[in-house]
Amino acid sequence: MSAESAPGPIARRGWLEKWTPEDPEFWRTTGSKIAWRTLWLTTISLILSFASWFTMSAVVVRLPNVGFKFDTGQLFWLAAMPGLAGGTLRLLHTFLVPIFGTRAVIGTATLLKLIPCIGLAIAVANPTTPFWMFMLLAFLAGMGGGDFSSYMPSTSLFFPKRLQGAALGIQAGIGNFGVSIAQFVTPWIIGLAAFSGAAQTFTKGDVHKPMALQNAFWVYVPLLLVLGVACFVWLRSVPVRVSFKDQLDIFKSKHTWFCTITYLMTFGSFSGLAAAFPLLIKMVYGKFPDAPDPLAWAFYGPLIGSASRVIFGFVADKTGGAILTHICGLALIGLSSALVMTGSLTPESTASFPLFVTLMLSIFFFTGVGNAATFRQYPVIFSHSPRQGAGVLGFTGAIAAYGPFLVATLIGTSISNTGSAGSFFIGAIAFYVVATAINWWYYTRKGAEKPC
Repeated sequence: MSAESAPGPIARRGWLEKWTPEDPEFWRTTGSKIAWRTLWLTTISLILSFASWFTMSAVVVRLPNVGFKFDTGQLFWLAAMPGLAGGTLRLLHTFLVPIFGTRAVIGTATLLKLIPCIGLAIAVANPTTPFWMFMLLAFLAGMGGGDFSSYMPSTSLFFPKRLQGAALGIQAGIGNFGVSIAQFVTPWIIGLAAFSGAAQTFTKGDVHKPMALQNAFWVYVPLLLVLGVACFVWLRSVPVRVSFKDQLDIFKSKHTWFCTITYLMTFGSFSGLAAAFPLLIKMVYGKFPDAPDPLAWAFYGPLIGSASRVIFGFVADKTGGAILTHICGLALIGLSSALVMTGSLTPESTASFPLFVTLMLSIFFFTGVGNAATFRQYPVIFSHSPRQGAGVLGFTGAIAAYGPFLVATLIGTSISNTGSAGSFFIGAIAFYVVATAINWWYYTRKGAEKPC
């Protein structure tokens, strides 16, 4: 093995002594079984990461109805704060796997998510909980988004290049289902008897009913405990051990920054809109007497985006990622333009709600396609160094994880200042044009510098 992949004897518990997935014989006899076992276990754990990351965005729309006195800006900040933390913590997670290994990093990260889940379960049960405490706990919920940048680099190291598109698509796509789970399970589970403490009273007009918001967080506690222990028991670490300083070499390549821009277009849009979607529905259509329930619709977007990411991971292995990323960019430009031009963001009644939902769900679909495509591109762009490719996967994921923070705060600012989210989408269109142009010039066109 190269010095990069095996710098010295592997002595610590849980580290594999040899890992050569590009060797057909090794892959057939040893590597495949370990890699797929690792993929499925870490993917289940990643589902819980995304679920705990996005549960706040599902709960926040109910807070005013159970006695919390937060204004529109504060509600959008609570939805955005896990995204701020997720992006920041992903910057850290980008460098952890080559230092501490998959087993230690994933196992520890899984157990750490118990802190925000238990904290928020206690906080939402008490309407006197101050806003600053919610902000702190919402920030800690970002741990569920931060560890994504350990999962992806880890998976890319376990699989040969010919299977990385499928493996990364499966893990990220199925992991993304955690967003839908959070937004689908939350409205159902908060209607059950309180798992701990007393239920709150939900009030909307003449409607009064018991509601246990704490259930939305308690439900993940036993699952995180079981998965955390399972990770320490069954996961192993690939012998790629590099110092933090040595990993900084990825920032010398312009392609690290171009990949970051295209992934911000795809996953940044997916995660950001997923976090903001419930509040966006509430703020745009909630003023009408027959207003739709945001949580009855919000989970469809992440569900569709996650499913398309899984499916198109396999497609990207066949077609290459660049062309699918290009298609994604063009679609996002067109669909966002339609949102602005059709007036579905400034409705006069709920008659335009079906068009609004159709356009938003289409955006989620194409972000999923782009998510799969970009993660097929990056290992190819950095094929000269699998370790660098893994690092770029982590770093691009870190920056794109700011999507929930950026999108939620910008939409909130747009609505507060102009009464509409239209200015946000106009800005998004401009960014999509730039990202699509970069992808076409460097990776898609005939004669591109890094065709992939």
